[in-house]
Amino acid sequence: MADPGGLSKLDVVTIGRVGVDLYPLVDGVTLDRVETFGRYLGGSPTNVAVAAARLGHSAAVITRTGSDPFARFVHGELLSLGVRDDFVAEVAGTRTTLAFCEIFPPDRFPLYFFPGSVPPDQLIEARDLNLEAIAGCGVYWSTLTGLSRDPSREAHYAAWRARHRRPLTILDLDYRPSYWASPNEAGIEGRRAIEQVTIVVGNVEECQVVLGESDPEHAADALLAAGVELAVVKMGPAGVFAKSRTETVIAAPVSIDVVNGLGAGDGFGGALCHGLLAGLDLPDMLRFANAAGAIVASRRECSTAMPTKLEVEELLDRHIRT
Repeated sequence: MADPGGLSKLDVVTIGRVGVDLYPLVDGVTLDRVETFGRYLGGSPTNVAVAAARLGHSAAVITRTGSDPFARFVHGELLSLGVRDDFVAEVAGTRTTLAFCEIFPPDRFPLYFFPGSVPPDQLIEARDLNLEAIAGCGVYWSTLTGLSRDPSREAHYAAWRARHRRPLTILDLDYRPSYWASPNEAGIEGRRAIEQVTIVVGNVEECQVVLGESDPEHAADALLAAGVELAVVKMGPAGVFAKSRTETVIAAPVSIDVVNGLGAGDGFGGALCHGLLAGLDLPDMLRFANAAGAIVASRRECSTAMPTKLEVEELLDRHIRT
């Protein structure tokens, strides 16, 4: 079958949350006192797709918006940032998710989602998926959040069945308490999902929820025992711990003045996709991803903060010299 749009050969396909981030233009102020906001594209899997596109890769996101003006904003921003919107559709009767945050550098960034009803990206249906694109892409990225309810959960498993645990099938543990009835429920779904993927990325808190392990090496060992080929555990200020069947690497963080830490993990994720596609060795891949995440943390927004390859390389050069 002809594929004139190249959808079956995309470098990166992500699935899950999209929304509009409304971030204060002042720091250290609670939302009840904020008067001016910046408006940005948001949603973790969406940001990962943007990050990969900024690093030179063809990328698309599978997601859903409401039937409202913000949906038009989402499409426009995706295209302007180099991400295909072929798999983005409206769900009648819903509203596009809005996310408000408070910014208290260096490490406090409360996040509030509106509306409180079911987000449209939780209504992705298996029958609407382009399984050829999912099976054929270089990297397929999904998150634990997408498993918090049906029909999204069913769609994720349909995608994984089409993928057949192909290499570079990634699960981001991305635990969001507001999406789950309890941590135990999230852990059960997370452990089931791990059996479908080849790479898992998560921080120590998320590993505790899903694996019952907060020690990075023990968490990585548990993931490898479940058939994962690469486990990546983010340790915050201590850097990143990664383990495969043949290699163990600890990558130190890249120091930078933090403005907003919310998008750093997504910048890390998009850069990880880049490193995997480019065939970087594990230490270089983690250094590159750490630097990309640091750049995003030094900027106010998330999606439009994702760095280019040149920006990451320049930061790494400065970091080495100092």
